[in-house]
Amino acid sequence: MAGTLYLVPTPIGNLGDISHRMADTLARADFIAAEDTRVTVKLLNHLGLKRPMVSYHRHNTESSGPAILQRLLAGESCALVTDAGTPAVSDPGEDLVALCVEAEVPVVAIPGPCALVTALSVSGLPTARFVFEGFLPMNKKNRRTRLEALAREERTLIFYEAPHKLGATLADLRDSLGEERRVSLCRELTKLHEEVIRTTLGEAARRYDGPAPRGEFVLVVEGCPPEEEVLPPLERGVERVEALRGEGASLKDAVKQAAKETGLPRNELYAAAVEAASRAAGENNS
Repeated sequence: MAGTLYLVPTPIGNLGDISHRMADTLARADFIAAEDTRVTVKLLNHLGLKRPMVSYHRHNTESSGPAILQRLLAGESCALVTDAGTPAVSDPGEDLVALCVEAEVPVVAIPGPCALVTALSVSGLPTARFVFEGFLPMNKKNRRTRLEALAREERTLIFYEAPHKLGATLADLRDSLGEERRVSLCRELTKLHEEVIRTTLGEAARRYDGPAPRGEFVLVVEGCPPEEEVLPPLERGVERVEALRGEGASLKDAVKQAAKETGLPRNELYAAAVEAASRAAGENNS
């Protein structure tokens, strides 16, 4: 019988955020697959644990992934951890989960710290609908292309960014999405020097147009305002006729006034208004 792959989140800065269930899962797993064993051993020392570890990161997924899978198929259990946060979210653990699912190996996710959810919750921006983009492409052309595709996205946008690339990314966001788009810059979340700056993309780009700041960032960007539905000119003219009639004007006088205001041909507007009135009367009688 196959073992189980456990996805175990780790604190994103504050060791007090580790839960009893997370610690218990690490203690019970046959082995731990870690993004960086040097980082994970510090966490295990904090918990007073000693567990066998293997390395699993983006540079060795092709070799380490199948090796972990074989141990799982042999009945061992594995706890997958990253340096910080939830495995398999903007993380090569995604590939290992896919391998396990294909091989019908059970995968269990343990709830816990996640930088994107933490940043979204304190951003002050709409949280009901959002898009997580992770890290933007490193290539400048590809990054601009991706941002252009997101320019009309109405949902809140979430990005991860390293401090040395923050200035360039904010400039690209400003150029692609507009200076007035609101943004929350969340730095060093849950750590001693945690900071949330709520501003606009224009102001943010100016603020960080210089030496790179310290700490990892989560950028939460306001979505594009929904486009107002624009009625064709003739439909707008008919709406104006109906509004004038509602104020007591006759059909003839309403059409005359609406045609004057909109510049539409009076005869065309009159025919459209009569048709609209007839259609409305038919719907009321049905």
